[in-house]
Amino acid sequence: MRWLVPSAAAVLVIGGGAAAGTIAATADPSLPERSAAQLLVDVQTAQVDGLSGTIVQTADLGLPSLPGLTGAEGDADLTRLIAGSNTARVWYAGEDKVRLALLGALGETDVIRNGSDVWMWRSRDNTARHLTIPAGTDAEPDALPTGVPSTPQEAADAALAAIDPTTVVSTTGAAEVAGRPAYELVLAPKDTASLIGQVRLAIDADEHIPLRVDVYAKGANDPAVRVAFQQISFSVPDAEQFNFNPPPGAKVESSAPAQPEKEHADMAQARPKAHAGAVPARPEKQEHAGSEARPTVVGKGWTSVLVSKLPQDDAAETDDPQTAQIEAVLGSLPKVSGSWGSGRLLSSSLFSALLTDDGRLLVGAVAPERLYEVAGN
Repeated sequence: MRWLVPSAAAVLVIGGGAAAGTIAATADPSLPERSAAQLLVDVQTAQVDGLSGTIVQTADLGLPSLPGLTGAEGDADLTRLIAGSNTARVWYAGEDKVRLALLGALGETDVIRNGSDVWMWRSRDNTARHLTIPAGTDAEPDALPTGVPSTPQEAADAALAAIDPTTVVSTTGAAEVAGRPAYELVLAPKDTASLIGQVRLAIDADEHIPLRVDVYAKGANDPAVRVAFQQISFSVPDAEQFNFNPPPGAKVESSAPAQPEKEHADMAQARPKAHAGAVPARPEKQEHAGSEARPTVVGKGWTSVLVSKLPQDDAAETDDPQTAQIEAVLGSLPKVSGSWGSGRLLSSSLFSALLTDDGRLLVGAVAPERLYEVAGN
């Protein structure tokens, strides 16, 4: 549920932090002044007993017209995530009492946690899935590791002193979101190679949780991505909101969470064993960044590039409509090539993605030239 609480801290870390001397903050007369460091502490220590509200996510990434993606009808998830809007209702009464309802044109999808029970329900096909969380999953550590700051202020000071000066952090004063006063924290990359112009966080003046997150492309006046509360109440929701009974005729599936140890053992057992002198199934290819199965990150801060290797499964045999939609999009992308090889490119005002013919996917908030550089190393 707590999308916006961790998102603010995550943006601060991903962006590389604040440069020394750039954290001065001001506020409109209606709110007391608070520095960026103080706002960071506010977000990290925010605690609310309960809340409910409506969250709206909008995106306009400046993508070209793509068959099967942009301009599609209905409530295709891919379309609305990158070129449209999504609305969700949320209820929160503690870490073990959470409900999220994603509202679509053709139905509703709910995720409900009530204690150890988790339900996922889709109204479109009236299907429900029930999971049981093992006891102790959310247990807190017995003691803090050595070196962990003992106060929130000490934690914030340590973070600001340790991070690289790749980000300018400032405030623009007060804002009003969902009828509530908020401080607005602004993060902007120093590296001009980033396609991101700035990220703005509106932090509730009283409850200290982010009410709105805006991401702007460089030189843009309107946000490319916005996630914001349209309406919010900090009253604890009624317990009935977290009780779920499958509606009549619902198809119900019950399953236990996967056990990591068993899952890894099964994978190791299923993996073919190498023998001395064995001939590889496919010719060896020159190794590049991201050629291993595990995704890697090249670079730091705002201009870092995520490199991953796509699965080699034969997707042509699947009947999944979303897979077919992705394949249609990939097939419509322009072909590009260089000393690094060849592939297809998707570029927008906020990010670029390169799918190489050897199965690598490179994504970053950078111009395509940066992806080509990484692909050739």
